[in-house]
Amino acid sequence: MASSLGLPLVVIVAAALACSQCLGQSPTAPGPAPAGPVNLTAILEKAGQYTTFMRLLTSTQVGIQIANQVNTSTEGMTVFAPTDNAFQNLKPGTLNGLSTQEQVQLILYHVLSKFNNFDNFETISNPVRTQATGQDGEAFSLTIVSIGNRQVNVSSGMVTTQLNNALRENFPLAVYQVDKVLLPPALFGAKSPKSSPATSATKPKTGDSKSDQAQSPATHSADTEAPANGVYGFKTMGIGFLAMVGTLTTALLF
Repeated sequence: MASSLGLPLVVIVAAALACSQCLGQSPTAPGPAPAGPVNLTAILEKAGQYTTFMRLLTSTQVGIQIANQVNTSTEGMTVFAPTDNAFQNLKPGTLNGLSTQEQVQLILYHVLSKFNNFDNFETISNPVRTQATGQDGEAFSLTIVSIGNRQVNVSSGMVTTQLNNALRENFPLAVYQVDKVLLPPALFGAKSPKSSPATSATKPKTGDSKSDQAQSPATHSADTEAPANGVYGFKTMGIGFLAMVGTLTTALLF
């Protein structure tokens, strides 16, 4: 009785499979939906403690630039994200003392134009160019040293910090937490001293040149000593003449 009931069920299942093959339908489950564009702001919001960095990304429009590049670049990108505490540890007025262009350079100094995971940092070549780097390759460069066991030090020459946490480490974007703001020497280094007014005031004038000084003694002696010698000579001759006249007069009288 059970076998007679099972036969029609087998036939029905076989017919259903054959029908699905005829219609080109696959019995397998559908694959995962394609991932959307990478959103740096969403990554920072989810992690928390990046309010100041997010505000600067917006005010400088660097966030828009990163969003456009990271989703179109074949090299990917790397972002070093300073925490709110990192910005609070700066000297008061540090950010306000920067122009808009300098704020752009400061944020771009935290962005590399290539995706780097911890393995890549072990073989990276220094100095490392940042997106703030212009024609001068070393003006806005970083030094990145891997000390093993997923420990990486990043140095600007003025500040050294460690990559403590990977907020994202999947191509095309890697985002790492840094506990210090990377300060480029090009913006925060010692400024070259300007020439002092005293230095400019001591520049020789046209009339004080060496050639003028060389000619001056000769001209001076020619203009003063020669006439003086003539006067002295005339006086000497006059005295001698008077003495001679006096002698002759005395002789005639006696």
